[in-house]
Amino acid sequence: MERARPGDATLGRSLALVRHLRDHCEWDARQTPDSLRPYLLEEAHEVADAILSGRDRELSRELGDLLLNVAFQVVLGEERGTFDASSVVAGLEDKMRERHPHVYGDAEEAPDWEQLKAAQRDRAAGGDSEQSGPPSDPFDGLPAGLEPLSRALRMQDRAAGLNFDWPNVWGALDKLDEELRELRESLQESAEPMTDRVHEVDPRVEDELGDILFAAVNVARLAGVHPTTALERSAAKFAGRFRGVLELAHREGLDPRKASLQELDELWERVKAAGISRP
Repeated sequence: MERARPGDATLGRSLALVRHLRDHCEWDARQTPDSLRPYLLEEAHEVADAILSGRDRELSRELGDLLLNVAFQVVLGEERGTFDASSVVAGLEDKMRERHPHVYGDAEEAPDWEQLKAAQRDRAAGGDSEQSGPPSDPFDGLPAGLEPLSRALRMQDRAAGLNFDWPNVWGALDKLDEELRELRESLQESAEPMTDRVHEVDPRVEDELGDILFAAVNVARLAGVHPTTALERSAAKFAGRFRGVLELAHREGLDPRKASLQELDELWERVKAAGISRP
């Protein structure tokens, strides 16, 4: 039996809040699922940013904004007569019980989620995963607006659910090394001999870079790391260190626009050694 707490029912007050707003505010009354979609995506990103920042007070506020958007979509479905809070929650409960037979059923171990979800997609498409026919499109249903790193990760997850996967992270890492070698070869063929720069987009280089990013996502997946989270942290770390470089250059009277790469790299190493990595 699920663990319910006294305060759980307060989440339902968000639905009453939206209904009241729809009755008394012209702007809220005009909204449709499509008009609210940009706000839903924006609030989801703001929640993710708050999690990354580690500021719980900000996270609490942003979760409230996201909850408002979710409640709005539920109330709009309620008004159309297509679904309501009960059907949304019931669907969630059914899905989680099916995906957790080791919690709600007799299974002793957790199932392979990707294989389980592939079987669910086959059933939803009217197929039978036990038959020998081809499975449904494994990438069907991936959100069109999913950012590229997450899309690559989900595609790899789904392929793994059909047994197309490396046995461990080392195979994926070897593939990344292979893609790096191929990029070096394409750059050597494309770069101008006098400058070692590629001044126009070379489709071969673009293709190899895409392969490297895709292979790196596979390494991240098998290492148990979400590539988007890893990249966000690295970008934040770079921003903090580079700001430290600029501050140090200013204190020492060095104009970074006129400094050599060696001078800036020395400042970078000093900032890095000092442990500066604030965003």
